[in-house]
Amino acid sequence: MFRLTAALALLALATPTLLAQPAIRSAEVNSDGQALYDRVCATCHNNPEQTKSPPLDTLKRMGPRAISYALTNGKMKAQAASLGAAEIDSLVSYLSAAADIDNSWIAAHSCTAGRANVSTGTPTIGQWGIDPHNNRRLTAEQAGLSTTELGKLELKWALAFPQTANMRAQPVVVGDTMYLAVVDSGQLFAMHIGGDSPCVQWVYEHDVPLRTALGYHTLPDGRHVLLFADNAAHVLMMDAVTSEVLWTSTVKVTSVSNVTAMPVLFENRVFVPISSGELNMGAAPDYECCTSHGAVVALDAASGERLWVYHTMEDAKPTTVSRLGVQQYGPSGAPIWTAAAIDEKRRLIYVGTGENTSAPATDTSDAILAIRMDDGSLAWKYQTTPNDIFLTGCMNQPDGPNCPPASSINKDWDFGAGLMLARRPDGSEAVLAGQKNGVVWALNPDNGELLWDTKIGGGGAMGGIHWGMAYDGKTLFAANNMSTGPTADEVSPGLAALDVSNGNIVWQYRHQPDCSGNRPQEIRSCGSNYGMSAATLLVDGAVVQGANDGFLKIFDSRTGEPIFSFDTARAFDTVNGVKGHGGAIDNATVVAANGLLLVQSGYGLMGVPGNLLLAFAPAP
Repeated sequence: MFRLTAALALLALATPTLLAQPAIRSAEVNSDGQALYDRVCATCHNNPEQTKSPPLDTLKRMGPRAISYALTNGKMKAQAASLGAAEIDSLVSYLSAAADIDNSWIAAHSCTAGRANVSTGTPTIGQWGIDPHNNRRLTAEQAGLSTTELGKLELKWALAFPQTANMRAQPVVVGDTMYLAVVDSGQLFAMHIGGDSPCVQWVYEHDVPLRTALGYHTLPDGRHVLLFADNAAHVLMMDAVTSEVLWTSTVKVTSVSNVTAMPVLFENRVFVPISSGELNMGAAPDYECCTSHGAVVALDAASGERLWVYHTMEDAKPTTVSRLGVQQYGPSGAPIWTAAAIDEKRRLIYVGTGENTSAPATDTSDAILAIRMDDGSLAWKYQTTPNDIFLTGCMNQPDGPNCPPASSINKDWDFGAGLMLARRPDGSEAVLAGQKNGVVWALNPDNGELLWDTKIGGGGAMGGIHWGMAYDGKTLFAANNMSTGPTADEVSPGLAALDVSNGNIVWQYRHQPDCSGNRPQEIRSCGSNYGMSAATLLVDGAVVQGANDGFLKIFDSRTGEPIFSFDTARAFDTVNGVKGHGGAIDNATVVAANGLLLVQSGYGLMGVPGNLLLAFAPAP
């Protein structure tokens, strides 16, 4: 009884006040809200594959907090600018099945004495790239799983989270404690994952949806901390034992700046790549497009104070007036979506940029950047795709008044996958980068010169190489989300293994659509949205890969032979009694620790929604 009371008290005390959230007054489906959706939202959200927008069924699973924030302070603010407070309430109530999230399961699954205290020490999963170079590799000893065991997994338990559509944030695992951010609800859980089923050690409730993967670090004074960012571009450092927020820092460099990549702590500084939501806003006809740009912000790890900022371009200035008489601005864009790789020897951090969002195009868009960590100056850059100006909304209305000029290639071929610093078999090093045009690039880290480049498949706004690659010291493994090329090698998405010395393809797996049985009912896009967008993970001699159609796939890293397959896109009985359903496996949501393969299933932003955490263990 004491543990239950303490857990509920902690839940109540752990809520910060950063941004006021609009009240949600009604949860009843109403015709006014549906009419507003049809007028303001349906053009994009009823055409998700053409506009990179979450479909209606995803929106209805996201919960009122996430929907309300998106309309008032987030990426849909421009589209909702003409709506009054009552109209926003009506739209939220139409899209949300309940007025608030039912958290009653938490008290029932609060840890009892003996499992209540969080583990401390060296993490198994402590940052997005597993190591500071972003190699995304775990040994059998680290994971507690061998290649043979990974081929003989069975489901141990399933846990579901209410009113959640997007399981998107890579967790932290330290000993028997797993820290997991449920981004739509703004909750961060510390859970004991040993034993037969998980239990909740503490819950932190945030008043803004969360966004990034979690990082775990030990400060010089011995304090164990978590680092992450929310949807309002706040970076938070939290005591991992107590959930006390030690500091919060706002890292916006423009009014619509965002943080997508995990903040990285190295020595006494936190490096935060800056992205932007303007890609989704700029196509609105009355929007003054566009004024944001990417950046890297360095913070003091002790206080959160801003130390320096690297900007991917100069501030935007007025350029032309649209045919509707709306002022336009430029240059803009080159946001940074990628997790930074640390090069301690050269004292550099490596990031990749995205496209421009308005003219004129710059030489820092769709580029690989090396930034000096001491002062934020640019050491070198390598632009792979010039003149890429792109806005998401223009995919559905290319003749819009703000849409890119005819001179733009208009491809959205940004770098989304975290860059990697790899030591090659001959002792030399390379910066490795995967791009959304399906190309892997290898550069000399001393000067940015090209070593090799290899195309593993087609590309486009929804792919090819999306979140992250993995490396074992000899072979690089990269997943491709889509293929649009004319050759047989590009007829389907999949996974490729490349010789890091020369970029030659060692083996390639081509993922095929599976609409057998009742899968067309479980996942309506089974025949079209089946790419491999998720970040790749290496465990011992096995490559672990999630797919947009809900499949978890494991391969022998030497041969590419599939050794395990599991369909997560279905309903599951859960240990906490919350209704659970899997969906797309995307982002960086698969980790391994303590003899468990831990998989988050559900990514509704561009795939199939779901709300599951699945734990797999070797069959007896």
